[in-house]
Amino acid sequence: MNLHSQHKHDITHLDYRPSKPYPYDIEVFRLSDLRRRSGALAMRRTYSYDFFILILVTEGRTIQFVDFEAIPCGPGTFFVLRPGQAHNFGQEDAWDGWMILVRPEFLLPTPSQSLPAWDIEFLPSRVDLDEGELHRAEDTIRRIRDDGLIDTGKLSAVSASDRVTAHVDNTTADVHALLRYQFYALVAWIGVLHGKRQQHTHDGLPNGVLQRFNKFRNLVEERFSSWNQLSDYARCLACTEKSLTRATTAVVGINAKTFISRRINLEAKRLLAHTSLPIVEIAEKLGFQEPTHFSKFFKREAGCTPKQFRTRSSFPATV
Repeated sequence: MNLHSQHKHDITHLDYRPSKPYPYDIEVFRLSDLRRRSGALAMRRTYSYDFFILILVTEGRTIQFVDFEAIPCGPGTFFVLRPGQAHNFGQEDAWDGWMILVRPEFLLPTPSQSLPAWDIEFLPSRVDLDEGELHRAEDTIRRIRDDGLIDTGKLSAVSASDRVTAHVDNTTADVHALLRYQFYALVAWIGVLHGKRQQHTHDGLPNGVLQRFNKFRNLVEERFSSWNQLSDYARCLACTEKSLTRATTAVVGINAKTFISRRINLEAKRLLAHTSLPIVEIAEKLGFQEPTHFSKFFKREAGCTPKQFRTRSSFPATV
C-alpha cells in the first residue's frame, strides 16, 4: 500500500493494490513502514478505502479521525475502518502500530447469526486491549505477515505472462487459506473479548432488547437510503415504533428516529466529501424527493448547508 491516488474534495480514494508479486487479498505491515514509503505529506491527507483496514496501535499516542469523529488512541487501541469511511491519520508522528488490509473478497460469506464473533461486520469500531492482550494480538498479526511471505520469493521469479498461472498453483492457494484461517482466529478472539465486555456494559438489559436493537441496526444499514421513516422499520421487524425506540434508547442512548437520521447524515457527508455528485443527485440517492428537503435536513443535522460542508474540509491539515 502506498498513499498515492487521485482525490476529490480533499479526500483521496484508495483501492487495494499491494506491490507485485504479492498475490494475496490480505496484507500486513507496520505503520512506520507506510510512513517511510509514502512521506509526511501523504500521511496528512484524508482517505477513503474500498477495503477493510484493521489498525492496532502498539506504541505512542495519536488522534485518528474516522467519519468526522476524533478517536484518541494509545498502546492497545484496536480499531476497524470499513469500506467507504473517511479516515485521517492525524498530526502525530511519534506512534506506531500494525495495519491489516483486507479486500472484501477475502472474507467468507456472512456466517450464521449464532456466530457473530466470526463476522468482521460485528466487530466494534474500537476495542482497548490490555498489555497481555496486546502481546497476543501482535503475535497473531506477525504470524499473518510472515506467512504471507512464504510464496512471494518464488513468484518474484515468475514472468508477468505466467503470473496468473502462478497465482492459482497449489502452494499459493494453500497459503491464502492459511492466511484466512489466521485472520478469522484474530477476528473471533477480538469478538469474544468484546462480547464479554459488552455484556458487562449492558448488564441488566434483557436479551430481547439487545436482539431487537441489533436487528434494527442491521436493517438501517441495509435500507437507510430508501427508508427514512421509523414506521417502515417497525413494519419490517414486526414490532411497534415504541418498542424500537425503547430498545435503541436503552442500548445507545438515542431514540430510533435519531439513529436513522444520523446514519443518513453520515452517508450524506461521505457523498459530499468523496464524490463530485451534484447535491440534487445526492438528495435522490438518499431518498429525498425534493433537494430543499434534503438541504433542510442536512443543515439541521450538521449545522451547515451541504454546499458549505463540501467546500470546507472537516479534517485538520489535509493537503
